[in-house]
Amino acid sequence: MLGFDATPLRRKFVEQGDFLYLENFLPPEVTAELVAAVSAVGGAVNRNYLPGHKQGGSVSRHTIDELAPFVAELYRSAALIAWLEEVSGERLLPSPAEDPHAYALYFYTRAGDHIGWHYDTSYYRGRRFTLLLGVIDDSSCRLDYELHTRDPGVATVAGSLRYPAGGLVFFDGDKLRHRISPIAHGETRVSLTFEYVTDPSMRSWWRLISNMKDAVAYFGLRQVFRKAIGARSERP
Repeated sequence: MLGFDATPLRRKFVEQGDFLYLENFLPPEVTAELVAAVSAVGGAVNRNYLPGHKQGGSVSRHTIDELAPFVAELYRSAALIAWLEEVSGERLLPSPAEDPHAYALYFYTRAGDHIGWHYDTSYYRGRRFTLLLGVIDDSSCRLDYELHTRDPGVATVAGSLRYPAGGLVFFDGDKLRHRISPIAHGETRVSLTFEYVTDPSMRSWWRLISNMKDAVAYFGLRQVFRKAIGARSERP
């Protein structure tokens, strides 16, 4: 998995405005474990639809922890984090335990599933980096993106790619404008997202805003606020 020299990739990452794509990153045995994780969480997918912006299914880290613990092991891999630190030039930390977006699976399984143009906006005090890993891709979906949109004096560069099972996309979430194009009927696409931060602190008000956004747009109230819901249900 980590048989990639970080030094030239670091240069490429910087040249591309903190963006990197590798077509074959994960070994087949790791991809197979992630495919098994998709099957394990299949009954817990939360479908969501925001007109004009997104449609699809999501499973948060809280549910993944219960049903597919291999994902958490990969997320916390010391070797993976060290390699990402070399590429990014930053000290990276796992997102806090209460963050449902720390690692999540995204399902594009119905015609029209997509997500529109956006940034992975960070509510943390530090920077937040996104790692996308392809798990299943029997689709025509594409990751469309624009580099350097927030780099003063640098021309924007547009790109489009399909990252297959085992592929990697790594970027600074606040710098890459991107979208996933709509899936066609009969197609399937599932991807895994890891989020790492340089400072895990967040103001309580921003945490509430972040959680509400995740509840409405991704995971549903039960997955995001499951601890509070569980505590209320256990009261006599």
